Amino acid sequence: MSQFLSQTLSHQMRLEQRLTPQLIQSMAILQKPVADLEAHVNEALETNAALEVAEPEEQEADKREGQERNGRENPAQADEASFDRFDRFSRTYDLDGDNRAPHLARRVVDAGEHDAKMGALANTAGREISLQEHLQAQWVLLDLDDEMRRAGEAVIDHLDPDGYLRIRPEDIAEVTRPPCGVDVLLRAMLEVQRLEPVGVGARDIVECLLLQLEALPGDNEVERVLIESHLHDIARNRLPAVSKATGFAIGEINEAINVMRSSLCLHPGYLVGDHSVPAIRPDVLVEYAETGGGLTIRLARGNMPKLQIREDVMAMAKSKANGKSMREFARKQIESATALIDAVSFRQSRLLEVARAIVEKQRDFFDIGPDGLKVLRMSDLAEELSCDPSTISRTVADKYMQTPRGIYPLRYFFTGGTQTDDGRSVGWDRVKAQVRELVDDEDRKSPLNDDQIAAALKDHGIEISRRTVAKYRQQLGIPTARQRREY
Repeated sequence: MSQFLSQTLSHQMRLEQRLTPQLIQSMAILQKPVADLEAHVNEALETNAALEVAEPEEQEADKREGQERNGRENPAQADEASFDRFDRFSRTYDLDGDNRAPHLARRVVDAGEHDAKMGALANTAGREISLQEHLQAQWVLLDLDDEMRRAGEAVIDHLDPDGYLRIRPEDIAEVTRPPCGVDVLLRAMLEVQRLEPVGVGARDIVECLLLQLEALPGDNEVERVLIESHLHDIARNRLPAVSKATGFAIGEINEAINVMRSSLCLHPGYLVGDHSVPAIRPDVLVEYAETGGGLTIRLARGNMPKLQIREDVMAMAKSKANGKSMREFARKQIESATALIDAVSFRQSRLLEVARAIVEKQRDFFDIGPDGLKVLRMSDLAEELSCDPSTISRTVADKYMQTPRGIYPLRYFFTGGTQTDDGRSVGWDRVKAQVRELVDDEDRKSPLNDDQIAAALKDHGIEISRRTVAKYRQQLGIPTARQRREY
């Protein structure tokens, strides 16, 4: 048998899909909400020597006119100013003319130059005090011995943000250094429970509510009995069973429940500090046109940063008078800046295109509200815009639209649905709205169960199962029929 090796040349045609760094950057910027986009652009302005914010046209015209006037009046002064600007740029980024690779050095701010980061830091709101800091400030004022003080500090350090102590004193004793006895920790826990806000340091809901109840004036015997023995039945609205077990009238129980709801807090730790939800910044603004009943769609200001390539860096990349390393550095900075500008431009056009398509297809929403939402799927819109559904998903991710009816996530306008008996398309949000309406209009003494809600929807031409009604009711935060019943 003969064996031999041979080499041959051949041509092949092959189609491949590769993710270039520019495409990856473009998809990442497309997915950013407006606040993250602004932060990303500001970071790029700090690190990329070729990138700058485009000035308004009027300022650009004045700038060009001033440069021309300076050139006519004194060419030597103009050349000197240009040289000084290049010298400052070289010193800022530590560039030289030899063959060493240039690098970005830490920028040193002159004494007379405004530091944007320090200005932003000065205008930043102070940090909110934590629950532990709030309690420690009260704890240090108490007259206690050293062992009790250390034990109380250990208890405070192990409190959850909502104020509960969900770890056993035995476990706290094992990790406390120097060691503390369990009996000392239990006594310290009772002292911590005397601090403000009332209810912190409790080990469960019953203990938390009883601590707060003791601080209320007057006779609260009914509330105490309900909390100690019948909290579970009250949560399930089993008032007749509670009345039979306690001997209290239904009216007394309802009055006690109202006192508990208005005066007691399930999570007292959240009363300390700012736990408000941060404000939402819309990415798209939709308003009624001043000339008629149409709608105008525009992007929020932060979506449209006016970026451009610096002329001096562009000249640096072309001039052979500069060293090879300096020209290479300028070219890389220009390529990076160009990729960012293209990605931001693609984000603007795609976001505006998707927003216009949403407004066009969900026009009834802006006239009559959520009841006007129609079935709209990302796959259908992607086919219409000749792109992949993942592009639509990235475009609407974490972005909001400000409408005359409020601010809504862009994903809110994409919804599935069903068809009514007469063939109309109805979105799931509209079905949920009808479930809410049926519950709001029901007789509280005889509330509708899920089967009755499904039958009522069928009378309106919407046929869904009882299980779907239960799922939508839970999503809307509507209790069961037994829990909604009023006695």
